[in-house]
Amino acid sequence: MFGKSPEHTLQSIGFLLIPNFSMMAFTASIEPLRAANRMAGRELYSWSTYSSDGSTVTASNGVAITPDTALSGELDVDVLFVCAGLRPLKYLDSKTAGHLRVLARRGLALGSVCTGSIALAEAGLLDGYRCTIHWEYMEGFVENFPELDITATVFEIDRNRYTCSGGTAPLDMMVHSITLDHGKELADKVSDQMLHGFDREQKRIHQPSMARRTDITHAKLLAAIGYMEAHTETLIPMHSLAGTVGLSLRQMERLFKRHLNTTPARYYMELRLQRANHLIKQTNLTLLQIAVTTGFTSPSHFSRVYTRQFGHSPSADR
Repeated sequence: MFGKSPEHTLQSIGFLLIPNFSMMAFTASIEPLRAANRMAGRELYSWSTYSSDGSTVTASNGVAITPDTALSGELDVDVLFVCAGLRPLKYLDSKTAGHLRVLARRGLALGSVCTGSIALAEAGLLDGYRCTIHWEYMEGFVENFPELDITATVFEIDRNRYTCSGGTAPLDMMVHSITLDHGKELADKVSDQMLHGFDREQKRIHQPSMARRTDITHAKLLAAIGYMEAHTETLIPMHSLAGTVGLSLRQMERLFKRHLNTTPARYYMELRLQRANHLIKQTNLTLLQIAVTTGFTSPSHFSRVYTRQFGHSPSADR
């Protein structure tokens, strides 16, 4: 995989499907391999699917996939990708993690798509490796595994660990692999078949830009929002924020009202609560730790405003 095999050697790729896996990420992994076989006129890649016990696995979109067999510590593949999606730790049992560790000790290359990186990290298989994950899970991933070298890139290849973010990012990683294995000409043909008319660089940041996320183009308003996002633990007074981005408090309030129909203070509060919501669902931090991390000095105050915002308590989400 990724240029480490002779050009004419058939490479076998395995996919471990975790319940609620992302169908988009899964198909974006397999389809470039199928297209490469077709464009080359011969079988360059084969693939097989696994689940923890060999039973049918349902994707997050409700489509059920029947795997080829159950996961074991003796797979006959060149690389195994963990395909996950929503809340992967809920479905990662000790037996599955044990099999992954055995495969790693045997020297098998391991990879992940979408949130599969969480499963590899939980099994201790990303220690000392660069890795990445879907941007929506980035914050919780960093909080859960602060010792890892986590990047915000489309994909990462570090020795025999291959991780990528979600959506169509696996397509980029597979096209990159095909380029290394069989040359740019074949990879370009695969991209054309996939209507993938551009080549995203590995190091490209995959999180949507703030302007795209907020649909805002006003530079100073974007700067204010960015400063809020960077300061959710140690809170900043609104008048200090306004001065930092070159506005008066009144000017900043007018901008938030005009573009977002809210006040700066309310926007800041909702941003912190959204971060708290992500941390509750994606990490093992206690509710007290999450409250402090999102700038709430009083757990009772945190619980009240969280309940008012989401309609249920933090413990209900946990």
